[in-house]
Amino acid sequence: MANLLINRTLKSIGNSKLITALSSRSRQFSSITAVEQPQSDGPSSSFSFSSDGQENKNNRNNQDDSIHIKPLSSSSKHETASSSVTMPMSFMTGSIVGKRFYNQVTTRKADDGNGWTVMLDYRTLKTPSKRPLKLPTLALAKAIAAEWEYQQTDGIRPFTMPLMRLACTALERVPLTRPKVIDYLMQKFNQDLVFCRAPDDNDLTSVVNERQVEKIDPLLDWVKSEFGFKPVVYSSFFGGKQEDGLTKAIETVLKQTDDCELAAIDAIASSAHSLIIAIGIDRGKLQIEEAIELIRLEEDLQVDRWGLVEGGHDVDLADLKVQIASAAVFLGLSRRI
Repeated sequence: MANLLINRTLKSIGNSKLITALSSRSRQFSSITAVEQPQSDGPSSSFSFSSDGQENKNNRNNQDDSIHIKPLSSSSKHETASSSVTMPMSFMTGSIVGKRFYNQVTTRKADDGNGWTVMLDYRTLKTPSKRPLKLPTLALAKAIAAEWEYQQTDGIRPFTMPLMRLACTALERVPLTRPKVIDYLMQKFNQDLVFCRAPDDNDLTSVVNERQVEKIDPLLDWVKSEFGFKPVVYSSFFGGKQEDGLTKAIETVLKQTDDCELAAIDAIASSAHSLIIAIGIDRGKLQIEEAIELIRLEEDLQVDRWGLVEGGHDVDLADLKVQIASAAVFLGLSRRI
């Protein structure tokens, strides 16, 4: 479903070569959006949800995540500029949160002229902190609008809206936690997946080592040409310390990112267990399928040798494609070209 959504989205936002290149490698998306309880913007012009106050306690017992809409007063029908919709906490669960409560999805220029917003009917889509979801590009706004447009009438499925989730992260969480995000990424840098090399002194691991040399060494050579230091590889699951020059260069790259870029890099690095792979995608060195091949290199060799476990290996692969592809597409759509 997500692949169809992205294809339809691309048709609506134009023929950008960058977007097409990214999205052509996209597959199935499955994700949830970080959002919070709503707060009414007016006496009768905003949506209210069952996930608030005492009503929420009762609904938890009944597993009811229905979305309830307050009736509009005659005056509020004409006050569309102040009307809005904010998703409830139950949106974080990934389950169906309620029936579709809107008819039309559109995009428009932000009120201050800086960025773009998404409209559900006449209501402005808001972030968890009740601010308009102001996006940096029209392309990203239309892509998120498409996620909302292709929700089914029987329910809203957050796991089919990965761009919405990443946008909320970039707009809400990253600005408040930027130093912590960068510090965490750098703490894990020495244990980067591409720094860990299988031993070549026995039959079980020598094949893995040969494939790592073939596939990963070109990426390490690129790191040297890009940052002036070639990473050191270690025959250890935990990697090893890298040169201070390389560490500082990578940290500088992270500090120079904007919020959308850092959110995407953090998402990719988390799924790939590799900051180098995330930066490789960010700088155009790696395409989505190439990154996935590097991430799954050892596991794919084990599958070739011992066979695929249905409901295990295939699910892991699908989930990895979800996480890497959605973040890469978000990265491309959020850039002002």
